[in-house]
Amino acid sequence: MNVQIQSVKFDAGQKLIEFIEKKLAKLDRFAENATGADVVLKLEKDDERGNKIAVMTLHVPGGDLRVEEQAHTFEEAIDNGLDVMKRRIEKHKEK
Repeated sequence: MNVQIQSVKFDAGQKLIEFIEKKLAKLDRFAENATGADVVLKLEKDDERGNKIAVMTLHVPGGDLRVEEQAHTFEEAIDNGLDVMKRRIEKHKEK
């Protein structure tokens, strides 16, 4: 699966990029027909809820699946977002 990672207003480190690619590669088991994924990493000023936002868009036939998660770390936001994405993939398959 082709994964595009974009970081807004900061440079994502190689370790974070590898973490994201490794996690998204696991989605292939759930969405075999996925053509690609886009991940946008953003920083926000809201420190109480966490200032790291990860927006994941999975391109599948019939439409795109999008998840946005906010957490204290990007790794936590990606993990939480993948859990939501797996549920959305299952719902999409049922249609």
